[in-house]
Amino acid sequence: MTAVDEKKREPAPRQRKSRERKESPFVAFRTALTAWLSRPLASFHLVLALTGVLTVIGAVMVLSASSVASYNPKTGTGVYAQFSKHLMFVAIGAAVFWVGLRVPLERVRRLSATATVVCLGLLVLVLTPLGSEVNGSQGWFRLGGFAFQPVEAAKVALAFWGAHILVIKYNIINQWRHLLVPVVPIALLMFALVMMQPDLGGTVTLAVVLLALLWFAGAPKRLFGVILAGGLAGILVLAIIAPYRLARVMSFVSGDPDTSADGFQANQAKLALADGGMFGKGLGQGQSNWGYLPNVQNDFIFALIGEELGFIGCVVVLGLFAGVAVVGLRIATRNLDPWIRIVSGTLTVFLVAQAGINIGYVVGLLPVTGVTLPLISYGGTSLVITMLIMGILANAARHEPEAVAALRSQGPGKFGRLLRLPAPEPYRPPAKRKGTAARGGTAKAARPAPRTARPSPAQERRRSVREPGRRTAARTAVNRGTAKRGTANRRGHR
Repeated sequence: MTAVDEKKREPAPRQRKSRERKESPFVAFRTALTAWLSRPLASFHLVLALTGVLTVIGAVMVLSASSVASYNPKTGTGVYAQFSKHLMFVAIGAAVFWVGLRVPLERVRRLSATATVVCLGLLVLVLTPLGSEVNGSQGWFRLGGFAFQPVEAAKVALAFWGAHILVIKYNIINQWRHLLVPVVPIALLMFALVMMQPDLGGTVTLAVVLLALLWFAGAPKRLFGVILAGGLAGILVLAIIAPYRLARVMSFVSGDPDTSADGFQANQAKLALADGGMFGKGLGQGQSNWGYLPNVQNDFIFALIGEELGFIGCVVVLGLFAGVAVVGLRIATRNLDPWIRIVSGTLTVFLVAQAGINIGYVVGLLPVTGVTLPLISYGGTSLVITMLIMGILANAARHEPEAVAALRSQGPGKFGRLLRLPAPEPYRPPAKRKGTAARGGTAKAARPAPRTARPSPAQERRRSVREPGRRTAARTAVNRGTAKRGTANRRGHR
């Protein structure tokens, strides 16, 4: 090929510039995004942003959904009654978020067993006359104008305590009895207490927590097949013995379009989504607010999002929960502490699965189970506990190795100073005791010996200089013993 042909094949300078201009926006965006995600505190900032955006969307939609239902001239309540109460729960949740962000995770791990015992006691007490019945489920404690649902706290306690037990048994987790006991029996006890209320939605989300714990702890895959088969059989039995649950399942299976039957809410939710179209009717313009869709501010708020914000609003909400999944799993994979890894992954799967169940039965892919949409639905206990979970995830993000190094060397940063967050401690793996591997058990988690108790390299050199004769004699004796053993072994083989 001649030089003339090569010049003909080379693009002109104008063509090269035009190609660079076409590729530059995408390349620049990808480069900037990659650089930002590689920053030490990127996961922490993403958790803060996702929590804030989802909470704001929830407050706006609760205002739109509850304004008509709140107005009651007979009692004197205005259109902002439920919205004001929701804002109060948001304020409480913000305080709980700060506590979860600031408390040392090691302390959370130490208190996990106590929290599990307390939650089991509350699940028992709520079945007594101390508990209150709401919508056919006796799962609430009422104190004045406040209500507390203990099953929401039990989910988080099970995640913390279950991860603690599975980390302690990590070296013997391949044995089935150590893998299942005592986590699975305690979880089954929680299932039984929640189903006695009865609360199928709470039982399903508790099962999600248990499955996520076993998955991130490294349980064998055949175990999940057994658990899923048993869970489906249990759901079938529970659906058959309760007439109202059986009616919901049959309505879902048959796809009955009759809005006066048991599928009233599900059918009305589909109609609301269809009315929204691509861009929606606008905030406050949906017909679901006027009693066409009962409890729209609680379990079916996603239908109102589709009606007033359209398909675009639904995609935005789905994208935000996808962001929660990606960031939570990123935190789980980037941490070194196995307890933080299991807890972060479990809580992330729990939140995303709860959102998926809620959206699934709103759009008609699942039977109605009465699960709220995290951070968006109107609620007290669910909203506060969800913000606690997001605070724990933000705290775990600050324990990533790069984040720990940056916070301890460069200072707490703007958010750290504003929230008065302490610098996280670097992870130190527990020291192994002698004979642990031989016994087949695991020792208690212990910190390595402090540096002051360990001999420094200079001390080792001085000691070797002071005692050269002893070290040489000891080394010679060891070599002679090795040689004798080798000779004996060779003679024996002969």
